[in-house]
Amino acid sequence: MNAFFSQEVPLSWYLLLSAVLFSLGVVGFLIKRNLITIFMSIELMLNGVNLSFVTFAHQWHAVKGQIFVFFVMMVAAAEAAVGLAIIIAVFRARATLAVDRIDRMKL
Repeated sequence: MNAFFSQEVPLSWYLLLSAVLFSLGVVGFLIKRNLITIFMSIELMLNGVNLSFVTFAHQWHAVKGQIFVFFVMMVAAAEAAVGLAIIIAVFRARATLAVDRIDRMKL
């Protein structure tokens, strides 16, 4: 087998990818005005944090980080279900998903 395929990927690359994912999520959250895009940006930030947890758990040979990722994924799934239900309710009431046009919480 080729020596290129037997080398491991450095941990810093995983952490760099995690930082890029989290930063893209923050930028999307701050810049975009569509409710769906903001929701996807939050999910992107959660995935960036999960990648860093798995990276550190692998480096330190600890299962605690991976267990924590499992709980974060459960919370993200519940947040996705509730968040999408709220987004659908807002769209039905306002006929828009633009954050600037949603001026009050009362439907």
